[in-house]
Amino acid sequence: MIALKVVALGRSKPEADETRVVELKIKASLKENDVQISSPEGIEGLSSRGYGVSEDGKLKLTFYEALFLLSKEVIEVEDEETGEKVGFQELLKRFQLADENAWVRYLIYRDLRSRGYVAREGFGLGIDFRVYARGEYGKETAKYLIFGIQEGQPVSVEELARALQYVQSLKKKLVLAVINRRGEIVYYSLSQLTLK
Repeated sequence: MIALKVVALGRSKPEADETRVVELKIKASLKENDVQISSPEGIEGLSSRGYGVSEDGKLKLTFYEALFLLSKEVIEVEDEETGEKVGFQELLKRFQLADENAWVRYLIYRDLRSRGYVAREGFGLGIDFRVYARGEYGKETAKYLIFGIQEGQPVSVEELARALQYVQSLKKKLVLAVINRRGEIVYYSLSQLTLK
């Protein structure tokens, strides 16, 4: 978010001057499968805080990043084809067309961000996010990999074991994010069971 300080000038008494902070939303364009930021200020401000991927002079946001920033009123999204503003529900519908687990991924992402973590796109085997500890984004590698599921959603032990083995080979910690029916998220650390 960019804040501008607006000072009223032209008054005879200095104590009569008013200072207001005006919040400007970053303009974003909705393309087919992503949301893009074109302004250099928006690109720099968001990418430094762990949002999006810079590509061809633009910052491409994933749908869950765009939904989060839209819900926080940091960005304003416009459909590139129609020129109309896109609200949260419309953006969510588009995300759900591309990903059947859109709502789950968004809830996990929102929760991680609200706790102060930087969450980036995961990489394969059911890993939804790479998570950086507070203050470590850009300085360290991600320490945690998040595997998200909904309560009641079946997940095979083999699938979890494969993901755990993969994560451990990367020297990371696997965290299972379980969303209950009320939308609350509980995190479980997974580790390999060894019998002695």
